[in-house]
Amino acid sequence: MKQPAIYIVANRKNGTIYTGVTSDLVARIYQHKNETLEGFSTKHDCKKLVYYELFTEMEAAILREKQIKGSSRKKKIQLIEAMNPDWFDLYERIV
Repeated sequence: MKQPAIYIVANRKNGTIYTGVTSDLVARIYQHKNETLEGFSTKHDCKKLVYYELFTEMEAAILREKQIKGSSRKKKIQLIEAMNPDWFDLYERIV
């Protein structure tokens, strides 16, 4: 089922993080995990879903992604740790 979402993937706790937006969270994280996407996340081995938010409208998801991308690394880590303090891979929660 497609639903707009923003997400953060990481290579490890307190490691490299990547923030993205998608209309199909399960499919997009599958792509990250299986390295079918080229770019930053593949180059830095960001495969663990450590944070996500679901939306009803894509426009709201895009605005939220821009807000998160524009924030400091410290704020991104605080956001992750408020939902997922141990930086567990949340992929199994969404499939």
